[in-house]
Amino acid sequence: MLYPTGHQRTHGLKFQSVMTPNGLIANLSGPYEGKRFDAGIFRENKLAHNLSCYMNLLNEETCCLYGDAAYPINQHLLVPFKGIKLTAQELEFNRHMSSVRQCVEWGFNKVTHLFAFLDFKKKNLKLYLQPVHKYYLVGAFLANCHTCLYGSLT
Repeated sequence: MLYPTGHQRTHGLKFQSVMTPNGLIANLSGPYEGKRFDAGIFRENKLAHNLSCYMNLLNEETCCLYGDAAYPINQHLLVPFKGIKLTAQELEFNRHMSSVRQCVEWGFNKVTHLFAFLDFKKKNLKLYLQPVHKYYLVGAFLANCHTCLYGSLT
């Protein structure tokens, strides 16, 4: 079975992870079929439950993650405000957080920038002939090592 993404008629794998403020990729889970929705993957890998457990251990109520609009709102997960009629404060929040989200994308792009072989669209990776998902996991680990040694744009 191929893994269609539903985006630009390509096939691929999807991973879900958390980007920490220092630019490290944490809690990397996957691979998932490219066409899977982010919210479904979020529920399946129980990230919300794990976040709640960690925050309770730390006795912190104010810590949360920021996700894109595809994710559900949760006690420990914020998403952009949706709708046409947003207040000035909601628009300002969305604008400010958009720049933060862009930094997160840079962190994930670092994996394919450092290891161009992992860019599924540009290279001739074959899902059933090569362990593509393992290559990506190793690439993410090595990108974290690079971040520890040289820092991060985020």
